[in-house]
Formats: sequence, C-alpha cells, structure tokens
Amino acid sequence: MPKNTTMSNLALQPERYTVEDYQLWQGDWELIEGLPYAMSPAPTFKHQQLSMGFAQLLGEALETCTKCQVLFESDLELSNDTIIRPDLMVICHRPQNDKITRAPELVIEIISPRRARHDEHTKYMLYQAEGVRYYLIAYPDERKIKAYRLMDGNYRKIGDIFDETLQFELSKCSFELDFSRLWKRIDAKNQAAE
Repeated sequence: MPKNTTMSNLALQPERYTVEDYQLWQGDWELIEGLPYAMSPAPTFKHQQLSMGFAQLLGEALETCTKCQVLFESDLELSNDTIIRPDLMVICHRPQNDKITRAPELVIEIISPRRARHDEHTKYMLYQAEGVRYYLIAYPDERKIKAYRLMDGNYRKIGDIFDETLQFELSKCSFELDFSRLWKRIDAKNQAAE
C-alpha cells in the first residue's frame, strides 16, 4: 500500500477500467480515463434527424476532399483507458486495423438533456487535450450550435451559430458549412411528413 494511503481513502477511489474491459460490456458505454459512462437510451427522433442532416451537409462539403471523411457514431479509441463514441466526426487519416485511434479533426456532439454536462464539460476537456481542431455542440431544441476551434492548445469559442456559414480549415482540406441549409432541410422533411 502506498505511503499516506489509508483503507478509507482506497474505498473512496472509483474502480478504473481498460478498453479490454469495455469490450466485454453489454449495452452502450463510453470509457474516459478508466471511468465508465453509460450512454443515453436510443437517440430521439430530433437527435437522429439532426445527425443525418449534419452527415449529409458534411458529406457534400467533403465531396472534393478525398483525404477526409465523415464517420457516424463510431468508436474512437484514444488510449488504453479511453474509448468514446462521438455523434459525428471527420477524420483525415486512415484507420489502423479498422479502428479509429487518432484524434479526429472535427467532432460534433448533439446534446440530449441527460448528457449535456458530459458533452459540455467532460468531452470538451477530452477533445481539447487530444487536439481535436474543431468541436461543435448542437442544441436541437434551440437550433443552435456552439462552435469551438483549438488555438494554442485551448478551445476558443467561434460563436453561437444559428444559420450562419462557417469556414473550416482541416489539415488536408478546407470547406465551409452553411448551417441555414441544415435547418431548412429538417423543416422541409418535417413539413412533407405532415
């Protein structure tokens, strides 16, 4: 037992897990620095609709950039004790052994009420530490996106985006996203379904 450690201190420390442990678990989990986080139940209709809208918008924007691609709800294994599943990410490197093990250049998380703090704080800090160039947090009910860019190792808020157009400079390509198109598509699909 390390010096200055009592049995009561050991009892207060949460058990830590590895990716090997994670691979044996049932259900949907994320593992951040050895700590397990249960994922929310299946995403809501609004969440899925927004995810698909983002995927389409990004896919179109990256059509001429063959070195970068959009991934949807894929595991991101950052270390032996950290594996997470962003809603969407853009990578500009080749996966190793069919695994994403390097930080993506862009991550989008769509807020659900039960996991807002997790995305706004825990994942924010993780993505910043891992060097994810852009982090977008989408709020479906407010139709707002908080956009951050990594500058000198820290995230700087670009702004609260509603229907503006943003320019993205990735390592192997640049593109712009017109977020008004995202909301217009969702509105059109909702109206057509009525």
